[in-house]
Amino acid sequence: MRRLLPGWISWPQLDVPLLLGLLALITVGLFVLYSASGGNLDTVYRQAARIAFGLLVLLLFSQVPPHVFRIWTPWLYVLALALVFATWVFGTGRSTSRWLDLGLLRFQPSELMKLAVPMMVAWYLHPRRLPPELRAALAACAILVMPALLIARQPDLGTALLVAASGLFVLFLAGLSRNLILGLVGLAAAAAPALWIVMHDYQRQRVLTFLDPESDPLGSGWNIIQSKIAVGSGGLLGKGWMNGTQSRLEFIPERHTDFILAVFSEEFGLVGVLLLFALYLFIVGRGLYIASLAPGTYGRLLAGSLSLTFFVYVLVNAGMVSGLLPVVGVPLPLVSFGGTSIVTLLAGFGILMSIHGHRYFIR
Repeated sequence: MRRLLPGWISWPQLDVPLLLGLLALITVGLFVLYSASGGNLDTVYRQAARIAFGLLVLLLFSQVPPHVFRIWTPWLYVLALALVFATWVFGTGRSTSRWLDLGLLRFQPSELMKLAVPMMVAWYLHPRRLPPELRAALAACAILVMPALLIARQPDLGTALLVAASGLFVLFLAGLSRNLILGLVGLAAAAAPALWIVMHDYQRQRVLTFLDPESDPLGSGWNIIQSKIAVGSGGLLGKGWMNGTQSRLEFIPERHTDFILAVFSEEFGLVGVLLLFALYLFIVGRGLYIASLAPGTYGRLLAGSLSLTFFVYVLVNAGMVSGLLPVVGVPLPLVSFGGTSIVTLLAGFGILMSIHGHRYFIR
């Protein structure tokens, strides 16, 4: 058993298998990004700088014991909620108000909620009897519904649903009874018509395009049609790195962000995609293994939720690119070009490593 160093920081608390899996995924992402950006090294350098900052955050978070995160969880939740609310007044963006521009720093507060919501639900359930009773389950739902509604108003329905899912995973892992789960699913299904009414026109169009993309092949259906063409043209082994015609001729939209998996599929084929998904499954599996070893309720619920939410990001992006799900603007984790999302994801893995590294010293 390792001994803690003086103070509340110990060294080192890094999970080597998880770290190696993340580094392998990041390396693949940088190579694909170089191809998707048309060989633009500036894009790759910017991505590498953000990854380096994210890895630094991962390193720092991995050294902080879980009980410190638990103490600060309510404050982080309130701060993230305030920042999301601030986008109503100070938000920027092309057609939405998802970003806060602080001059030297421009970020999406909704990304912070991907950590704050599962942390807060786990914090709330930590001292309570599990599986949670109806009152506790409803209170936990209120914790995740508030930020989800604020994010949906930006509008960013995709992120809002993912944030809500991260909190629901905590409830699921807490042993929520089958009847309560079915009741919540029933409420969600009953609210679907109301959701359609409050959706923006472009969101409704995305759903209609998903159902029949060929109805407007040169307009709203263009993105998904070209993406599916790229995925299918890769065949079994792909056309080779930097040799994808759909991406090189710029048919694939948002090819370095939301649709980067289409570029990867065209260049490396079905075999490459299966290997990439195997790497994702290894990372998710390692996260769930860490959750299974966590001795405290807070760490166990949080680690499991972070791992399952990461898996959902991959699943949603793959479904979106292949036409199995509507386009919701969810990037491929640690592969798509991005800033706030990468740092948030790596911060989450830092928390996972903290939970695993400090498992013998849980308070």
